[in-house]
Amino acid sequence: MIADILKQAEHKMGRTVETLREDFTKIRTGRASTGLLDHIKVDYYGCPTPINQVAQIGVGDAHTLTVQPWEKSMIKVVEKAIRDSDLGLNPATSGDLIRVPLPPLTEERRRELTKVVRGFGEDAKVAVRNLRRDANTHIDRLLKDKEISEDDQRRAETEIQKITDRFIGEIDKVVGDKEKEIMTV
Repeated sequence: MIADILKQAEHKMGRTVETLREDFTKIRTGRASTGLLDHIKVDYYGCPTPINQVAQIGVGDAHTLTVQPWEKSMIKVVEKAIRDSDLGLNPATSGDLIRVPLPPLTEERRRELTKVVRGFGEDAKVAVRNLRRDANTHIDRLLKDKEISEDDQRRAETEIQKITDRFIGEIDKVVGDKEKEIMTV
């Protein structure tokens, strides 16, 4: 039972780190990335649909994204969705292709983005700590129900803490790497 609790806590903490990495793909760095537009929803015949399901997104060059809707009728809708997003981008249409130039990041904007990155990192750490608390609660419940001994409880809590420390360190590393990437001109 303890092994199951440990394995489940470790799996969930790993998912938290993966979610953090996915969130970081939405944060803009100095170069174009197709993940930047993934969270944008397009009105596809009355239904909000992710942009990558109605168009092909590509990287034109280091500072330009290309979006090619699969239906000609979607060009204006996709362009409007990109313009109205919180990314501050100004797409330009040429025929069937929408070009999305990414303006260079200012020093001030880079500092703001590092604060956002740290916020995401702190949220991920809180999630990991909550998972630790949940695992410890399960262990305490097993002790209370007399299914494990106090020695087993202490060992399990020590192991949970080691797992937590490992994932918190991994989160710190991911946040540090992203901050370095953002601050690189």
